[in-house]
Amino acid sequence: MKRLHPVLLISMLMATLLATPIANAEDQDQDHGPLMVFTNPTGLAATFNTAGPLDRNNPFFQSLGTNGRSCGTCHQASDGWTVIPSHIQARFDSTKGTDPIFRLNDGSNSPNADVSTVAARKAAYSMLLTKGLIRVGIGIPDSAEFELMDVDDPYGFASAAELSLFRRPLPTTNLKFLSTVMWDGRETFPDATSTNCVFGSTRCFATLHFDLADQSNSATVGHAKAAQPLTQDQRDSIVQFEMGLFTAQVFDSNARYLGAHGANGGPQFAASQATYFGINDVVAGDYKTGKPFNPVVFNLYDVWANLTAGRDDDGRAVQARRAVARGQALFNTKPISITGVKGLNDDLSVPVLNGTCTTCHDSPNAGNHSIPAPLDIGLTDASRRTPDMPLYKLRNKTSGEIIATTDPGRAMITGKWKDIGRFKGPVLRGLASRAPYFHSGFAADLDAVVDFYNERFDIGLTARERADLVAFLRTL
Repeated sequence: MKRLHPVLLISMLMATLLATPIANAEDQDQDHGPLMVFTNPTGLAATFNTAGPLDRNNPFFQSLGTNGRSCGTCHQASDGWTVIPSHIQARFDSTKGTDPIFRLNDGSNSPNADVSTVAARKAAYSMLLTKGLIRVGIGIPDSAEFELMDVDDPYGFASAAELSLFRRPLPTTNLKFLSTVMWDGRETFPDATSTNCVFGSTRCFATLHFDLADQSNSATVGHAKAAQPLTQDQRDSIVQFEMGLFTAQVFDSNARYLGAHGANGGPQFAASQATYFGINDVVAGDYKTGKPFNPVVFNLYDVWANLTAGRDDDGRAVQARRAVARGQALFNTKPISITGVKGLNDDLSVPVLNGTCTTCHDSPNAGNHSIPAPLDIGLTDASRRTPDMPLYKLRNKTSGEIIATTDPGRAMITGKWKDIGRFKGPVLRGLASRAPYFHSGFAADLDAVVDFYNERFDIGLTARERADLVAFLRTL
């Protein structure tokens, strides 16, 4: 079969997709062999499946629990393999709140919520409907260095036995670039059998396949309420499927086709990008090559930096492409005085770390942190709490110090005081499909993401710099 040129294929798909609103990726995906293309607010994103056409018989899409859910319930291809509020709302409207995503164990604001009527269900699932948040119920570890002094839960459920932690489902695509599984790293395990640490640290890690296989089972038992664990074959099949998925923007409403003039936008290039644990680590340098950290992490749009309009070019698209290239350069090189970040300034004993965006997004052309490095950038501080979020007042059992937080993050796994508020950063590819952003859905769009960092670190972005950064991020 003759393969279509990417520009022609995307043009054809755009015409089809713009006429077909997508509410449920399991029914509406535009499957063109290994490439699936979907509309999003700023253009088109595509998923490239290295295994070829999507296998709907994979356990990923099977209901293996007792409440009707599959992995695909909360990881929709049209949403960058997570879920977004507008599509969740469409699912609510079409089923009157009975779609499998709406379940009391974690879809509702409280497992005790009233769901007896449509109106009651709309209230019960408000965090899911408005921000795409799943409630993660975790108790404070018995050996924790802190205790719960007080809780202000607008839904009247949370206690030390089970805090209600509202978090966005992470994408099940681009997993090749992961160094940490889950926001709090609870599915990243040490390799207890290792006697020689390959990466030269005091802790060796299990393989990514091992972590993801355990995660697939934990999700099925927890979210889907499975009566028994997944078999090893089921776990391996899910991981193999997930590891073959790569998602990125392919068409931007301003910059147009993201492979134009030799640029490397799109998922096929992402799939070909070399990566490994500890690549380009900001502290230790590259774990394999020994080369020092290189802050120039993204080079997808270098060819657009000095682009001029050709005979067939749209002048506005050329200007937009140059803005994307400027945004990429800013992401790589704009100086940032990093202060007050737990997991960075304190761990390195550096009150002010002179860095860039790539200090924390160091994996080449992926933007992930290449080693486990949960950080607290202040998102869970009481000062940033919104009224729909619980607030927990925690006391250090030794020092008596008190912290108020909307989510203790990594500390709920380790029990360590220093880990309160720490979370891993996500892979940055496919951003345009999956607003809102951060673990809590704090930022409604990419403009709000850039504004947060600009304010948090007093970067001093000009209006054009801000616009250029947003233009770049939406092309990832």
